[in-house]
Amino acid sequence: MKYAEFRERTHFSLDELIAFGRGTMVDDPPCSDFSSLPTPPLLMFDRVTEIRHEGARGFIAAEQDIHLDDWFFHCHFRDDPVQPGCLGVDAIWQLLGFYATVRGGLGVGRALGAKEIEFQGQIRPHDRVVRYEIEVRRYAELPASGSAVAIGTGTVSVDGQAIYTIKDAKVGLFRGIQYPDYPNRSANSTGGLLNR
Repeated sequence: MKYAEFRERTHFSLDELIAFGRGTMVDDPPCSDFSSLPTPPLLMFDRVTEIRHEGARGFIAAEQDIHLDDWFFHCHFRDDPVQPGCLGVDAIWQLLGFYATVRGGLGVGRALGAKEIEFQGQIRPHDRVVRYEIEVRRYAELPASGSAVAIGTGTVSVDGQAIYTIKDAKVGLFRGIQYPDYPNRSANSTGGLLNR
């Protein structure tokens, strides 16, 4: 699809999200370091069901189907399979970065933190659907650095019951930090501070 169409979309299928992660969904990306999502198994949702925005605020929601043989149930933990809570938090960061990209932010996404994370429940192998929702309270593009930032409060629900709250999750999109020549050593092959 064309970038203009991508910016207008309000929902995405799993195949589209995987193509986005591989860099093949948008035919005419606006920059060489256009954002992406993780690909399976680390992509934490199967479809984006809703995106809306008005000014600096917005909303995005996605769903993840739970399968008895999901990879994390095999290693977390023996005789006590549960989806790691950190994966639910990462899903909120993934989704917030995707929201910023759909809004027009350029560069690649990086999680920048959250003010408060609270767990009230868990995700087990016989659960059915996890829903991720984010009320975006601020989206801004930062012209001086070419960066963008999105901040919002995320809720994780399983089969209709809210189980996690991630307050003021923050994601930035940054230019010039991508490392496409992995595993070779190059300018971006080691860590360091992000320019905000």
